[in-house]
Amino acid sequence: MTTPQATLVLRLAGPLQSWGDRSVFNRRETRPEPTKSGILGLLAAASGRAREEPLDDLLGLHLGVRVDQPGSLLRDYHTVSDYRGRPLPQAGVSAKGVQKPTSPAKHTHVTQRFYLQDAVFLAALHGPTALVETLAEAVQRPAFPLALGRRSCVPTQPLFLAVRQAPLLEALENEPWQATDTAKQLYARDRGRPATVRLPATVDDPNGEDSATDVPRSFAPRERSFTSRRIHHLWITLPTGFSNPRSTPDNPSSHDPFALLGW
Repeated sequence: MTTPQATLVLRLAGPLQSWGDRSVFNRRETRPEPTKSGILGLLAAASGRAREEPLDDLLGLHLGVRVDQPGSLLRDYHTVSDYRGRPLPQAGVSAKGVQKPTSPAKHTHVTQRFYLQDAVFLAALHGPTALVETLAEAVQRPAFPLALGRRSCVPTQPLFLAVRQAPLLEALENEPWQATDTAKQLYARDRGRPATVRLPATVDDPNGEDSATDVPRSFAPRERSFTSRRIHHLWITLPTGFSNPRSTPDNPSSHDPFALLGW
């Protein structure tokens, strides 16, 4: 007997987001779109799961992410020093568990954090209906505060959009464009109010042409590790919803660079 399947649709938007995968130490970068580990971490937090709890049921969910508004990259530059004027400690500790001093003495430390500002993503997670509905309830009444990749990155509402009785790709193709009104106005100004918009998307696909190392084995602080997944990149065309749109669809395939040169 086949287990009923459904798709949870989330809107990931906020002033700042940061979806790191391999960043460590002084430089914490962000991916241009949400990672699977970050989204599953959000769902685990909403469900009230401890970091040490197993993730087997969440790992079985198939993920798709649509970039509705890419946002822009923000670099947050920090300098760190001891207010008493003492040299900074290093990461290593002594046999007694005390941090060792830097050698030679270092009084200022530079760190950099990268964020996506004003970005909007549509995330769809496909799996057993019972699990999807449970997660949908948890997202709407979370046990722990939710974040967009980093604890300081608070999501704006609405976060939960719907539970769709549809396959993953169909959900991504049918959900309306989620860009902000300001972003849509700028798009209309620059593109002349086209009838459609083409949005990049990434979906889980065992035969995908690319891979991402962002599948968590565990969120336990001392056992954090990740494995990879195969992914497929595609473009999704959606109605813009503009009133009195341009009659000619915004179709990049009709672009002829030679015509611009008179050839």
